[in-house]
Amino acid sequence: MRKMAITLVLFCLCFWRLDDVFGQEIKLVKPGNSVTLNSCLTEMKDDDEIQWRFGYENTLIAEINKRVDNLTVNDDVLDERFRDRLKLNNQTGSLTITNITTEHVGLYVIESKSVRKSFFLTIIDEISTKEGDSVTINSGLTEIMDDKIQWRFRSENTLIAEINKQTNRFTVYDDVLDGRFRDRLKLNKQIGSLTITNTTTQHAGAYELDINNVRKRFLLPVYDEISVKEGDSLTLNSGRTEITKGEMFVWLYMNEITFIAGIKAWVDNTVYDDVLDGRFRDRLKLNKQIGSLTITNTTTEDTGRYVLLIERGPIIRLLKALSVSVYAE
Repeated sequence: MRKMAITLVLFCLCFWRLDDVFGQEIKLVKPGNSVTLNSCLTEMKDDDEIQWRFGYENTLIAEINKRVDNLTVNDDVLDERFRDRLKLNNQTGSLTITNITTEHVGLYVIESKSVRKSFFLTIIDEISTKEGDSVTINSGLTEIMDDKIQWRFRSENTLIAEINKQTNRFTVYDDVLDGRFRDRLKLNKQIGSLTITNTTTQHAGAYELDINNVRKRFLLPVYDEISVKEGDSLTLNSGRTEITKGEMFVWLYMNEITFIAGIKAWVDNTVYDDVLDGRFRDRLKLNKQIGSLTITNTTTEDTGRYVLLIERGPIIRLLKALSVSVYAE
């Protein structure tokens, strides 16, 4: 068994809600990498106009007007966070964002006469640690100014540490939750990062950092290792006997940071078997009563890490983290 910290970063908008999964195309990307938001057009027409907008303020960041043969990227907007990072395809209208940072997390919308499509971009970063070792969850700050910082263990929606720079107060609440964090929490007074020492399986779950009401979320899973013979079916058990109203489930394939299935209690289940060049096509079966996921006719390409997340109200739980090995006969 091994432990990994998987960092999922969000700003106020809730990546965990399956409303986003079902209503938008979610793009997951590692920091520093690039992502292309596809317009779904093979070629723009001579009279086409396309606009790309970012955020709920609907800021125009790029546009193409074929009638006047004009292509524009507005990478100086929003404090130049997109400077030299936007590439617009003049044939298809697709938008590529390079060297992605947390500033680029959020909603992107493409609009034209024939297309209106929305994407939600979020960042996942992955680091590893062994049980018994320490793990540091970084705040992303280089210095604490007049900031108010709170750390919560979101799996139980419990405050575990906070900083109030104005009153010069630094507090860890390591006696909460039956003392599972006792003598294990260390706050960095310069940058606000949180270190958990001597980690155990009790510390697995979702964490939330709130800096002046701007939120980032993190996930610390513990992976159980399972193996299956190539060609056999494998069921990734949710561990649940039922899904109740208001609960939302997401299965992720972490090796490629990709959604592969999602479910709500009051709608039909959804599998995304066309992702990753169709490697899962027609081989995923999601049990909408309990949330378990079956992979049929397994291949060595299915080897990797799978995570099941569940959200109900303010509670976010890591329900399962499985490291799968597929072996040939």
